[in-house]
Amino acid sequence: MSWPSTARAGWAEVHARGELGWGGDLQGGEPYVYESPTEPGSIIGFEVDIAEALARELGVRAKFHQNDWSNLIPSLERGDFDVILNGLEDTPARRSRLRLSPPYFVYGETLAVRKGSTLRTLGDLSGRRIGTLNQTVAQELLLAHHADVALYEGQQEPYMDLAHGRVEGVLLDHVIADRYGCSLPELYCVPQDLARGSYVIGLRPSDADLAERVDGALSALIARGELRRILEHWKLWDARQDELAARAAANAVTAPPLASGVAKRPLSGAQIGLFFQGALLTVLISVCAFALALSFGVVLAVVRSHAGPVARFVATAYVEVFRGTPVLLQLYVLYYGLSSYVRLGPIVAAILGLGLNYAAYEAEVHRGALAALPRGQAEAASALGLSRLQVLRHVLLPQSLRIALPALTNDFVALLKDSSLVSVITVVELTKRMTIVAVEARDWVLPGLLCAGLYFAMSFPLSRLSLWLERRYQSS
Repeated sequence: MSWPSTARAGWAEVHARGELGWGGDLQGGEPYVYESPTEPGSIIGFEVDIAEALARELGVRAKFHQNDWSNLIPSLERGDFDVILNGLEDTPARRSRLRLSPPYFVYGETLAVRKGSTLRTLGDLSGRRIGTLNQTVAQELLLAHHADVALYEGQQEPYMDLAHGRVEGVLLDHVIADRYGCSLPELYCVPQDLARGSYVIGLRPSDADLAERVDGALSALIARGELRRILEHWKLWDARQDELAARAAANAVTAPPLASGVAKRPLSGAQIGLFFQGALLTVLISVCAFALALSFGVVLAVVRSHAGPVARFVATAYVEVFRGTPVLLQLYVLYYGLSSYVRLGPIVAAILGLGLNYAAYEAEVHRGALAALPRGQAEAASALGLSRLQVLRHVLLPQSLRIALPALTNDFVALLKDSSLVSVITVVELTKRMTIVAVEARDWVLPGLLCAGLYFAMSFPLSRLSLWLERRYQSS
């Protein structure tokens, strides 16, 4: 079942379908919503149980819709599903944008540090590099206390970086900290909550009738103890949950947002400045990575063309492995998988990851260019007394570079765009900056156009330069 992008389902549509669509992100992992380890293809988690209990109370089925967590609110607004039920924190900004239910869970912000660290309070975190997830209350707290915030996509990665010394602390909900951080022997979790908040269900402001029924269903689950049984089953019920009733009463007096739509916010000068900062970082990573790819690619091409069988086999294996596996996977392995042996910084890992991947492609470009040269040139140079290295350096490689130039330019533009993948290892480059600003501004059009314009401004001169160099070489 799918919804038109402009749909506003409401209770009537949900009842007609017999289905309550709820959005979440499986990457959030245990205990929220995740794939069952014993039943592949099925999902489990305390929010799965809550969604199914709500649907039963409403007399419909629950249907899960996978969605990237950072885009849950825009996806709800465009009508991809009916409600958000996935660790959505109650904040004033979200309350002004969405219709929020009473809380179904109270969480505490837990600070995890390396053993021996003296960091204990929010005030201690000023100027320190602290990891957290994007668009969370923890991120807002860290920014308010002037911390150097490292943003992550997943819940396990920040604690891995903390254990290896890449960040000085991690601030996340206690549910996440207890399962992914506090059990690591290198880490210490501060026992006091640095702040508290609650998880709520998010709905479109226009779906007031559906919101009333969801609120009523949730209240019924709380009244007869079913919500508590679900949380106890997942070992989540604790003293914090005694605040549920008080928080629900406090939220009830807050006026819901108007149903007239989402107000877009103009981009500020500071946000535009951050776009240019992201563009400069993108250029830095791309230039350094391509320099590595070009030099290493030439070495691989020469080895495949002129070395012995063993060296050719090794070079060929490298090319096939790096061309045959996704660069995203290579970045994960390089940054996280090898972190126990090599502790690379995010930018260094980004340059190495992209450079090593693109070296495989540049090797094939140069190998083809070398093969296109007449064999007689190498033979004539050898007859003049030049060594094999001199023949390569002074005769073959300069000519092959002219042949390879168009392909090299194309590969550099491709690498420039692929640099957007390095956001998975906490690098806030241009595309990641665009997604952050788009959520803050509640507008994807203007930030997207600005991002596209900057990419075009970086790539178009390269194509013009390549054309100029081709003409110059042809005329010389």
